[in-house]
Amino acid sequence: MQHLKVANLLRRLAALIYDGFLIFAITLGYGALLLLLKIVFNGVDGLEDIQPKPLIQWLSLLGWLACTIGYYFICWRKQGQTLGMKAWRLRLQQADGSLATAQQCLARSLLAPLSMACLGLGYLYCLVPPANACLHDLFTNTQVVVIEK
Repeated sequence: MQHLKVANLLRRLAALIYDGFLIFAITLGYGALLLLLKIVFNGVDGLEDIQPKPLIQWLSLLGWLACTIGYYFICWRKQGQTLGMKAWRLRLQQADGSLATAQQCLARSLLAPLSMACLGLGYLYCLVPPANACLHDLFTNTQVVVIEK
């Protein structure tokens, strides 16, 4: 088995920025779908005056989260890389080099945003020398490695 170097914080953040552009595009597509559904159910007359009820707003938010989580889950589960990770030659894997399991991918999809939401502390943890891993890496028993050219 070939030992690959664990990715540093700068590479991870660069890949995250690349993925941010794709998540933005997914968000636009999801918003267009919601607008289309609003037009289908309410027509176009006075559309700007029609505001969805709180339950519909929460369902819309959960749908967007499902789209975002789904993007990461599918990419990590199929080949261990998102588009941003491919650009920066990064791969998500288990310690033995195999792809992350479905449970690990789902847990990472939920924990990584929390790592960023806590003022980035979960990501900054990878600057701590012995582990050199983000908190969501440690909690899911996965690692992000740099693929050689």
